[in-house]
Amino acid sequence: MVTWLEQIPAELLPAIPVVMVLLSLTAAVAIFPLPENSVKLRAGINLTAAVTKVLLIIALVPAVVADGARPEFSAPFLPGIELVLRVDPLALFFAGLSSLLWLLTTIYALGYLRGSKNKSRFFGFFSLCVTATVGISFSGNLITFLVFYELLTVVTYPLVAHWGTPASLRAARIYLRYALGGGLAVLIGVVWLTMYVGPVGFADGGAEGVSELVRANPVPALLIFVLLVGGLGVKAALFPLHGWLPLAMVAPAPVSALLHAVAVVKAGVFGIVRVLHDVFGVEAAAELGVLTPLLILAAFTILYGSYQALRQQEIKKRLAYSTISQVSYVVLGVAMVNVLATSGGIVHLVHQGLMKVTLFFCAGLFAEVIRAHTVSQLRGAGRRMPLTSAAFTVGAFGMIGLPPTAGFISKWQLGTGALASEHPWVLWMLVGSSLLNAAYFLPVVYALWFADPDEVDPKTLVSGDAESADSADPLRVKEPKSLLAPALITAGLTLFVGIAASLAFAPLQVARFIAEGVLD
Repeated sequence: MVTWLEQIPAELLPAIPVVMVLLSLTAAVAIFPLPENSVKLRAGINLTAAVTKVLLIIALVPAVVADGARPEFSAPFLPGIELVLRVDPLALFFAGLSSLLWLLTTIYALGYLRGSKNKSRFFGFFSLCVTATVGISFSGNLITFLVFYELLTVVTYPLVAHWGTPASLRAARIYLRYALGGGLAVLIGVVWLTMYVGPVGFADGGAEGVSELVRANPVPALLIFVLLVGGLGVKAALFPLHGWLPLAMVAPAPVSALLHAVAVVKAGVFGIVRVLHDVFGVEAAAELGVLTPLLILAAFTILYGSYQALRQQEIKKRLAYSTISQVSYVVLGVAMVNVLATSGGIVHLVHQGLMKVTLFFCAGLFAEVIRAHTVSQLRGAGRRMPLTSAAFTVGAFGMIGLPPTAGFISKWQLGTGALASEHPWVLWMLVGSSLLNAAYFLPVVYALWFADPDEVDPKTLVSGDAESADSADPLRVKEPKSLLAPALITAGLTLFVGIAASLAFAPLQVARFIAEGVLD
């Protein structure tokens, strides 16, 4: 049976990426002037735009993945340079993640911020953040990518600073310094490369003229690569450029989820993949000798982030250092340059997003409902908040890499890719990383489910909702549905994409399709 998705005329496809960018931009423009008491209207604008974007992504999948279409829109920007929006499988992959998680995070944020101040400001910048992320996803050349990348820096600053406390303002200033420094490095790299080869469009195997530059002028080519990857490495939280991320955990839980699962860190690592695959190309990168150093840096960041996570007692900071570790799996996979490892790295863009957003949703629930901010305050929380605790456990098991979760699929692909590469030692690094993951997540799971409820910290017995106690069990509290539902959905997806990894259009199959297109 022919569905409406298959009936979209081919001539309309290039308009879809433009519409997707404009959707969240229009939502932001409409939300900013709304009075604080316009709760239903603000929610309606947010949810309508978010649902529409998810439907448009679904509409693009058959044409882009199955039929090989590459819808493209361009408009003049600077003399001889155009802004280009183009949909290829990698762009669709990242845009699909951001659109789905924007919808779920919006639902979560509507409940989380109920009763707080400055909601129109928050949701306005929230929508602008998604505008920048979708623009980054669909960028067809370096200039377009740079424009949206810098926009992302500007619009995420107010989200980190949202509470207006001295700690949040300080964290936001530090984030801005890091992000602007990284953005300046990317800007210099883009301008320098454009001076050598002209406007740089993303292309399979590398942009036109870049491989010739590598052969003719390897020193400036190397410096340009370092500027681009180093600048992008700030948002990707590669060591030693990660310092802003743990501090930014003072932001509201929906912002933390957005920073870690979709927007900022993913934009950085997505940009690194673009530079390696579609600007320089893996062959030119190998000629420059940058692949092994990049691999070593990613491996070190993975172990370093895991070690630092082990030392944190505050839940959100433990999750922050976990992100520093987990996002580098993407860089690790693409730096090994074979289909197995590259597909493992690329699929981890989605898998890590689902798992990490689940964990941050749950951390926000624990903080809001039982005032639990540290690992010790979670003792007995499985009895008090069983569904939230179950979702957190699924996310934690995924991060460790236990079957049948999404994390197991990512690590299996990376491990088999390591054995097929010139760097089999990476397999042992992955084993060590998983053991460290277990060392900092299993104590949390133990505290949730196996600590005696009598050991619960008395301070956490008071719920944020005076009516949330369960009369049948005085320790049990009601978990707010608007916060709980997104966490359960992402936890379910964490299991589903692991169990259904072999299905057509599953994240792993799309990631393998992308990897084969780059490397075969």
